[in-house]
Amino acid sequence: MWPMVRLAGALLVALSAPSAIGVSSFAGRAYAQPAGMTRVQLDALVKYDAALDAFKSVLAERRAQISEGRRLPSRPGQALYLARNAMISSYKDLTDVLPSRIGRPNKYSIPPAYFDADNERLLDEYTRLFAIMQAPPPFAQASKTPFKDVADLGTVIAKTQGLPPAAAAIAGRISLGLFYAETNGNQNIGNARSNKYKGSLQTGVTEDGRGRSRWASIKRRIAEIDPAVNERDDREEERARNIDRRYNHWTAVRDGLMNAHADVFGQIPRIVAMLPDPIDQMKVFELIQIIPSPTRAALGSGNFTRYRISDARIMGYLRNNSVFTFGRADRARTSATFREILDAMWLFDEKFDRALAKYNEIHGAPRQ
Repeated sequence: MWPMVRLAGALLVALSAPSAIGVSSFAGRAYAQPAGMTRVQLDALVKYDAALDAFKSVLAERRAQISEGRRLPSRPGQALYLARNAMISSYKDLTDVLPSRIGRPNKYSIPPAYFDADNERLLDEYTRLFAIMQAPPPFAQASKTPFKDVADLGTVIAKTQGLPPAAAAIAGRISLGLFYAETNGNQNIGNARSNKYKGSLQTGVTEDGRGRSRWASIKRRIAEIDPAVNERDDREEERARNIDRRYNHWTAVRDGLMNAHADVFGQIPRIVAMLPDPIDQMKVFELIQIIPSPTRAALGSGNFTRYRISDARIMGYLRNNSVFTFGRADRARTSATFREILDAMWLFDEKFDRALAKYNEIHGAPRQ
């Protein structure tokens, strides 16, 4: 869903970032080749240290701009995102040639070969800065029950597709996963990397309008299936009458699900039989968000996990959403099966785990 970016330039962006006060500069560092370290290993170490310094610098720059009330650049999160990617990517290149640098597990569930747990505080600051830059506008209409809303909407939409209660409940759980994947579970946010996508399910104006139209077409059926949801919907429609509906949590989630996912909910029983892991199920629907046409084609192929993507443009969309983004080997890929794509979506795992926990909290169910 993100605009296309040339990820190969991420390291260049990182290397060009100014050093922050108190952060050692790569340019001022002298490297002598340590005993036992090859030139390839030393080169990888130098590039990683440069990317790490650059990430620290961009973090410090954004923090200073915000603290001092200075104007931020357009899409202020983009440089942060690229610098973070450069750090992770160069660390993977380092551990590929120097496996002894692979350390302990980290709280973000990033594979240790990609991330040094000693730098968790940098990702903490990254998250805090994005929360500030993407804060909802003053007129946004929040919900007191944002997580239950998402699950309820996914469930009732699935029921209109003819799914029985158990399968419809899975749609609710998957919808909650999408909410975490798109916004980290934060309602009504903006987007520090895009001027197009906004709200609780990160839709554009066109997508939101299309979803709203599709919801209207099933509105009568919704009233029959769940009168309480229908009454809530009427209240939220009236409430959001004079604002961009992407900034009303209920209508944003409703329209986002209807735009991209509602028609695929009917395939949930087959998807569950094919992919019994709830995390994999969420990943499939996130791929509907990122690369909709290839994912739909794969679902209709009869062998989803072995369906192969080889279009360079589609591979670029995946890379711009943190799939096959990190490390020289992954960036060199020209194709991948959907099983390989699902496995490469490890950066989503922690968010989907939290979505599962939240769903079980809402419904009092143990994790399956």
